[in-house]
Amino acid sequence: MPLSTDFPDARRPDAATVLVSPWIVPAAGLQAPAAASVLAEWEHRRRPDAMLSLTAFLSTDGSHVLHYAQWTNDDDHREWVRTGRPAVVRRIDGAVDGIRRPGPVRYRCHRSHVPAGTAGLRPGLLVTPAHSTDGPAAQRALADTVVEVLREERVPGLLGVHLHLSRDGRRVLRYTEWTDDAAWHAYVDQGRAARLDAALAGLPGVAPAPAAHPELPAVPRYHLYGSLLNVAPPQGA
Repeated sequence: MPLSTDFPDARRPDAATVLVSPWIVPAAGLQAPAAASVLAEWEHRRRPDAMLSLTAFLSTDGSHVLHYAQWTNDDDHREWVRTGRPAVVRRIDGAVDGIRRPGPVRYRCHRSHVPAGTAGLRPGLLVTPAHSTDGPAAQRALADTVVEVLREERVPGLLGVHLHLSRDGRRVLRYTEWTDDAAWHAYVDQGRAARLDAALAGLPGVAPAPAAHPELPAVPRYHLYGSLLNVAPPQGA
């Protein structure tokens, strides 16, 4: 399928595993070339059926590209890493020198909150706060609390929050879609973000997660660069 400028469907039920991986670039001007190289590699090659989609986001601070990849299972992804990834990375590094890769985190999307009346609205900003957790019970409690707090008040510009739980039980990613940068800034400046943070601070086994790399922001924000949809979501999903 051709490349698109649509956000991925984070709630698709066949995406049993999600790989989230930052690629750090030497300069902001290399974000777009790095993202373009990755998507081109996938667009022009035979893709495993287990690979559902790949989306590239550019961080607003210019430091990195975030890759969000949906697969049906871990085994097929690991096989591709073993057999296909080395050659792909060599070609990308030949086109864009100096990329650093801290490594992906394996997640699954556990639950979501999509405010009423936002269906069909197009996100303009992705924000990904993350939390450290001491096991699956803390992960689930955090996800439940986020949904409960956001259901109690309507947040202008919030289009959806999708709670991703890491496979090892040690991390939760709040994959949050906003209409635009202004809506997110208003959410923070008006104290609404602090109210949610206070609710999460009282949970046992939960703490703010450090950035994925010391050079990256603690709460990254992103604009979409492009997305490749390999397998359409199931109808009715």
